[in-house]
Amino acid sequence: MDIKGLNIGFAMTGSFCTFSKVVPQMERLRNLGCEVYPIMSEMSFGTDTRFGEKNMWIKKIRDISSREIITTIKDAEPIGPRNILDALIIAPCTGNTLSKIAYAMTDSCVAMAAKANLRNDNPLVIAVSTNDGLSASLKNIGLLMNAKNIFFVPFGQDDCDKKPTSLVAKMNLIEDTLKMAVNRIQIQPVLM
Repeated sequence: MDIKGLNIGFAMTGSFCTFSKVVPQMERLRNLGCEVYPIMSEMSFGTDTRFGEKNMWIKKIRDISSREIITTIKDAEPIGPRNILDALIIAPCTGNTLSKIAYAMTDSCVAMAAKANLRNDNPLVIAVSTNDGLSASLKNIGLLMNAKNIFFVPFGQDDCDKKPTSLVAKMNLIEDTLKMAVNRIQIQPVLM
């Protein structure tokens, strides 16, 4: 599937340790000819961490997309009525955001973007990154895997000895997952 020319929302939530793997995927989509619409959760947009200062990430994302970053519920809401996106990627997607989407809570800009995108019958691609993926967040992953138009980037345990319940998506498979999701097919295998 050629994704050139598609309008792709690319939302990031607060799993800061994966930003260095996710931002190159955003750039890859842009280089493939996608129009990238960046979205950052309030936490990911406003927090300096040991994985990088917020202004560094904001600059990189703005440079890649040549767009202002959507950071508020108010700015994410028009995605629905204007049908701006062909698909939305949430990478990384924290357990907190998984729960918001699973239970239709739209109290963050990323959750609102997901709701707005799904109302138009467009694919939502989730690249999970959560320390409680095999515990508290597992039920939400199950709910979302069974939902219409939601597709998961393949994921697995990232450190089964030190963090036995932690799950992280294979971020290098975002592009392949997107290409299949726009055809309404879940990439396989999902569990790596």
